[in-house]
Amino acid sequence: MHPPAEAIAALLDGSHADPFSLLGVHPGPSGAYARAVLPGAERVEAFALDGTSLGVLERVDPRGLFEGPVAGERQPVRYRCHAGHYAWDVTDPYSFGPVLGPIDDFLIGEGTHHRLFDKLGAHVIDHEGARGVHFAVWAPNARLVSVVGDFNDWDGTRHPMRRRTDTGIWELFLPDIAGGRPYKYRIVGPDGTVQPYKADPFAFAAELRPHTASVTLDAAPHEWGDAAHRAFWAKADPRRLPISIYEVHPGSWRKPGDGREFYSWDELADRLIPYAVDLGFTHVEFLPVSEHPYDPSWGYQTTGLYAPSARFGDPMGFARFIDGAHQAGLGVLIDWVPAHFPTDAHGLSRFDGTALYEHEDPRQGFHPDWNTAIYNFGRREVRDFLVNNALFWAERYHVDGLRVDAVASMLYRDYSRKSGEWIPNAQGGRENWEAVDFLRAMNQAVYGTCPGVITVAEESTSWPGVTQPALDEGERPSSLGFGFKWNMGFMNDTLRYMGRDPVHRRYHHDEITFGLVYAFSENFVLPISHDEVVHGKGSLLNKMAGDDWQKFASLRAYYGLMWGYPGKKLLFMGQEFAQRREWSEARELDWDLLQHAPHAGMLGWVRDLNRAYAALPALHARDCEGEGFEWLVVDDALASVFAWVRRAPGAAPVLVVCNMTPACHDHYRLPVPQDGVWREVLNSDAAIYGGSGQGNAGKIVAQDGAAFAILPPLSAMMFELQTDTE
Repeated sequence: MHPPAEAIAALLDGSHADPFSLLGVHPGPSGAYARAVLPGAERVEAFALDGTSLGVLERVDPRGLFEGPVAGERQPVRYRCHAGHYAWDVTDPYSFGPVLGPIDDFLIGEGTHHRLFDKLGAHVIDHEGARGVHFAVWAPNARLVSVVGDFNDWDGTRHPMRRRTDTGIWELFLPDIAGGRPYKYRIVGPDGTVQPYKADPFAFAAELRPHTASVTLDAAPHEWGDAAHRAFWAKADPRRLPISIYEVHPGSWRKPGDGREFYSWDELADRLIPYAVDLGFTHVEFLPVSEHPYDPSWGYQTTGLYAPSARFGDPMGFARFIDGAHQAGLGVLIDWVPAHFPTDAHGLSRFDGTALYEHEDPRQGFHPDWNTAIYNFGRREVRDFLVNNALFWAERYHVDGLRVDAVASMLYRDYSRKSGEWIPNAQGGRENWEAVDFLRAMNQAVYGTCPGVITVAEESTSWPGVTQPALDEGERPSSLGFGFKWNMGFMNDTLRYMGRDPVHRRYHHDEITFGLVYAFSENFVLPISHDEVVHGKGSLLNKMAGDDWQKFASLRAYYGLMWGYPGKKLLFMGQEFAQRREWSEARELDWDLLQHAPHAGMLGWVRDLNRAYAALPALHARDCEGEGFEWLVVDDALASVFAWVRRAPGAAPVLVVCNMTPACHDHYRLPVPQDGVWREVLNSDAAIYGGSGQGNAGKIVAQDGAAFAILPPLSAMMFELQTDTE
């Protein structure tokens, strides 16, 4: 039976919600019947995919609608189109069956599908005898969704998609296209309004800004050579291993200088991996590598959570970088941003014409700090989108961990809000329990399915149990299940102390000592991150008090304190050689400074700190446990001296001593926990680092529980107890 004229009109103007009911091959009273929209064609013949002719279709509408009987049963068909002297072939997407199945619907429906990235997005596949791209997108409130791209002249009437009613997912298999094709989705909202063309939330590649389309990716799976690296970390307890992280913004670490803005991942690998390894860092941590439209956001306002940014070349280049890093013994962490998302028209904002990923009410769905939207963590599909993204980076790209940005802003409904600007939870409190449930689910999924991968929370409040296992205990468990947490208190207190004139430091002694009150309440990372060297804060060097010599000496002493302090280490790029200028993403680091001795000395100091930290178990094996730390000098505020011992079972103890005044203490009595010879491991005042060269001739000797030592000005020193054999 011929469809009603209204249905044909809706089909041709792109407003028919069920194109598969009209297009493709259908059974009829006299056999199979085909219908297709083939703009520009004058004559059309149908063929099976094996080339067998199935019949000639008649043009029944001048806008390109053809129909007619075809031989055989329902099957995929290809049309040979003719117009004048021209001929072309079109494989009919509406003659193919669906790709997604009932098991996908079931798992998606109950929120337990941890392989969504294998199903949604754009995948180059073989389907029913043809090769093409399967598109799938979640837009449950849309009236109609079409895929548009350069393959159909961005015409939203050409390829409307099939709606899977149970899940709200729209899908379409487009034969005869492959990788490298830009595309978006044309979505008609529930009120009939056509939304701005949307990028694919699950896009695996994207155009280089300022363009915003998603790009189909047809890349062979990377052949990984990092099995040994992954096996090691899968069996390790990261709390008891040295972890020293070099935080990097990949777009400004170095720049090519040849007219290009950025190095590719392969070019970065050749430069960054050997540099970080030589300096003794165990991990590189990248500011967000996901696609983002605005350079000065540094990636924290991402619009493509599943796509490595096109700034650095093809996505598989990122896989090659990580593989190379792993084979060199270097782990790779990435910053991950589920706390907010930008409201760019092509992004997730009001994706299907409704508040789909975000909250409708701005008291829940607007982030005042960043002028962005907030994910609706209580919605099952949104939670699964984000949990799957965490698993995606761990599985597809073998990242060693995720540093989760702005966790505190997720945990509290009143974060950065005044009274009346937020909605209490069901119990009348300020806790965002939906976000808590999401973070717990993410950590359970990562630690449950990705052995060796760690998660790190940037969390600045006193929320209990950030790094406690996310066990389902009690009615409202608060433990989040992260592996580590940034110690923001350490960073704030110690940098404030180092910025004071040394003569005043005696009055602020607790800014160094207070951190040990809570140092083992969580598994901490000590973060000296990019946030400390931007927005008018200046570089670390210029945070130090005093003249230029004192600034360098203070910074070396500060690093010595930090590397001797319990907790894993993180240092932002450029600070390892005492960059003088504040960091800017628009330029590369000031590498020419390394021609000058004080900067080269700082680089050598950081290298030697990292190597000592890794080589001496006492400095790392009990970073997260109180048994590994004991104060020796905690109350000498007048001299601004601090001393402690670091321990680990079966390892020689290490004594750490810091003098935070420019005066040399030449006969300082140190209480020492064990008599014997203590070898000087490191001395920040050594001439090779740019210091004054004062010290203890390589050792101190402890008798009757004490040793007398020279404490150079503005210095940090480490001593290891020698065994009899040594």
